[in-house]
Amino acid sequence: MAVTATFGQPLLLSTKKTWKQDHGTATSSIGPRRIVPSNSSSSTLAHGNFLASSSILSLAKKTLKQDHGTARSSIGARRIVPSNSSSSSLASGDFLASSSILSLAKKTWKQDHGTARSSIGARRIVPSSSSPSSLADGDLLARSSILSSSSSPSVAFSSPPKRSRKTVFLFYCEETRALAERVAAESDAIELRSMNWRTFDDGFPNLFIPNAQGIRGQHVAFLASFSSPRVIFEQLSVIYALPRLFISSFTVVLPFFPTGTSERMEEEGDIATAFTLARILSNIPISRGGPTSLVIYDIHALRERFYFGDNVLPFFESGIPLLKNRLQQLPDSDNISIAFPDDGAWKRFNSQLQHFPTIVCTKVREGDRRIVRLKEGDPRGRHVVIVDDLVQSGGTLIECQKVLAAHGAKKVSAYVTHGIFPNKSWERFKHDDGVGPSEGLDFFWITDSCPLTVKEVKNRRPFEVLSLAGSVAAALQI
Repeated sequence: MAVTATFGQPLLLSTKKTWKQDHGTATSSIGPRRIVPSNSSSSTLAHGNFLASSSILSLAKKTLKQDHGTARSSIGARRIVPSNSSSSSLASGDFLASSSILSLAKKTWKQDHGTARSSIGARRIVPSSSSPSSLADGDLLARSSILSSSSSPSVAFSSPPKRSRKTVFLFYCEETRALAERVAAESDAIELRSMNWRTFDDGFPNLFIPNAQGIRGQHVAFLASFSSPRVIFEQLSVIYALPRLFISSFTVVLPFFPTGTSERMEEEGDIATAFTLARILSNIPISRGGPTSLVIYDIHALRERFYFGDNVLPFFESGIPLLKNRLQQLPDSDNISIAFPDDGAWKRFNSQLQHFPTIVCTKVREGDRRIVRLKEGDPRGRHVVIVDDLVQSGGTLIECQKVLAAHGAKKVSAYVTHGIFPNKSWERFKHDDGVGPSEGLDFFWITDSCPLTVKEVKNRRPFEVLSLAGSVAAALQI
């Protein structure tokens, strides 16, 4: 077999000259494997020739010399090991290579040949942990830190090593227990930690963190649910206490930021409670790793993201990717249109759903009533999905549903990230089991950002819960 390095003729001569200086001969002592220029005709290439860019070989040679004081490497034992390996771990003939060189080689190979791999017959570069029975004659063994493993019997050059996942201790309140368990199931790097949630006789919280010393120096997160003013105080007490336990970093996951959803700052005297809650969260004590990260999904008023101070790092996520994934699974996925019940919903979500045909509704006032009308788009014959960030009483969604059905929609479904449904208003939504799109929905998708709602609508059509667990698990690794 031959090792073929791709480079120009002057560098080829220079390489042969250097080899002769180092080994007393201008030919390589590694059998039939040769180094030939990249412009060699296919008829002159032997089976197993290795192709590499001249810039790669030149840089590799330079790096080897910098690392080890020599530009040569005997390729006898046929192993590729990191260039910073200790001398005691090296076998005779080991080939020393810098990871930056191999990464660059992979990039250059792809530019030259349209692929990041090169089949060289029986000579493969395989993980050093491979069993002897799986190795073929001439295989080169490579450590995983240098070369990424490949399922194909071909040479695979390394990419930069992936960042190791951090272990996160996830605390939760009773409302978010189910979601926390799903988050932990998404990643073995997330460990659940429970607390004692009790009350004194006077009704005030009696809270305790078991084994508080065990989380020192660890990454810690808290999964909150501010479903009512009654539970906010006890959870804030925990949120303020955890960073003071000498933890490495702290993240608060608050899927639904509840205040301000119905507030209208229209005249002097109106109080913005959303700003108040944002100020409270902005003053969470700083942990050893710095300010607290605050993960929120589809905050209702976009201006509210600017309410937070500099002592907290808001991280705004969206549930829309869950909806898009679910829509792709539908049998009529090629017949989906997205409807927005008002201009506010269009401004918020249009950029994430712009590859779907779009329908926009609008609210107009007629006397003392506000009614929904079709502003633009054509729902005829389509499966129309109404998209908004949250639902309370559901009146606007129902009016939008009727308008779409009246304009010829074949099916109507709905999605909101936050299903609040006070006073069991979810009971207003019926399943379309033959009653038609004006009276029933095909699907009503919500996320599990409001745990109390999830318990009420579970296994009730048309409702279907799309879990935020995977998204939360990913956010905790940032």
